Amino acid sequence: MPRSRVHDGVVFRRKESRAWWIRYRDRNGIRQRESTLTEDWDEAQKRLRDRLQARDNNLLDVVKKGESLSFGKWADFFLETYSKPPMRAEKTHEINLRAVKHLKSAFASSSLVDLTADHVEIYLRDRLRQRVRIKSSLGYREKGVLQPATVHQEFRVLRRVLNVAVRKKLLPANPCSGVEFPVRVKGLFRPHYVSWSEQKRIELHAQPHLRNIVRIITETGLRVYKELMSLKKDQLDLPNAVVWIPDSKTPNGIAEVPLTPIAVDAFRDQLAISGDGVFLFPSDLNPTGHQVELKTVWQKSLRRAKVPYFRIYDLRSTYATRLSAGGVADEWVTQLLRQGDSQVFKRYSQMKLQMKREALEKINRQANEMPLDSGTAMLQ
Repeated sequence: MPRSRVHDGVVFRRKESRAWWIRYRDRNGIRQRESTLTEDWDEAQKRLRDRLQARDNNLLDVVKKGESLSFGKWADFFLETYSKPPMRAEKTHEINLRAVKHLKSAFASSSLVDLTADHVEIYLRDRLRQRVRIKSSLGYREKGVLQPATVHQEFRVLRRVLNVAVRKKLLPANPCSGVEFPVRVKGLFRPHYVSWSEQKRIELHAQPHLRNIVRIITETGLRVYKELMSLKKDQLDLPNAVVWIPDSKTPNGIAEVPLTPIAVDAFRDQLAISGDGVFLFPSDLNPTGHQVELKTVWQKSLRRAKVPYFRIYDLRSTYATRLSAGGVADEWVTQLLRQGDSQVFKRYSQMKLQMKREALEKINRQANEMPLDSGTAMLQ
């Protein structure tokens, strides 16, 4: 019989035991495992529910059924109880903190039971239209609108916060379940597979540091802003062809990324022009000490290369597509991407089709350019 999950606990059977076992986290986030001392499935399920209820009664003594609970108070309680380590990773907690800050500005005084799908959709549409304000030496200035990915992250956090409220019987249902995330059509892009000819033209017309970025991403799959731009020189081990990247998904918090000879050469070229600072892509204009924005120089390079616009993120997608099309198993590509989700390859299916079409066109072009005599000789 397969394992059964009850909320955040699991009922399972060990090979050496006939009795059912349960696994859950206590109020301190520590994983507990114990035998139910029974072979009855229903009794084991009840034992797990009793354990979770006893734990939650201790945690939710300030939240009683029937009380009017505001979203702001519940969100604070969620952050304190269900978001902090060791219940969740530090990185996840930071994401939750940022999202809840904006969510509370809209729903802080609203009662939990009064939240509807319409309220959530209005919030999402307003956020997608909101202008981004950044601080500079001349004061605050506007810089475009929020990215859909940022708003979608806030939506996921809101859904998570309300899911816990439903589980604790503070809400009859999650209003987010009836929400369709609005799409800003102007900012919608299909994944773009970067052909080898396009990449060569971009590298030919790009500035040296951008040329290195293109080569590094298409050879390693590094995330451009999150991993590559903030990369420090001491994270490189070029003699062993390795770069070390912070990664919360690994046990020690660090991922080892292998480098191809092309990537090693690109990193060496960048080291030669990066100066004496600690960052591989330094910037005197940014308080972080490294570059954080490539959109302008990226667009200029594409125009000079006469390549239609595509997102610089598609370089990472191209890396994955080339690996998969080259015969590398999807499980290995997932590990190389540090994605953690095998479903990621669904988004590359269209790109693989484009890559196959390009190969067929190349074969047809070579056949058309072949002299007639040689073609006749081959048939004979």
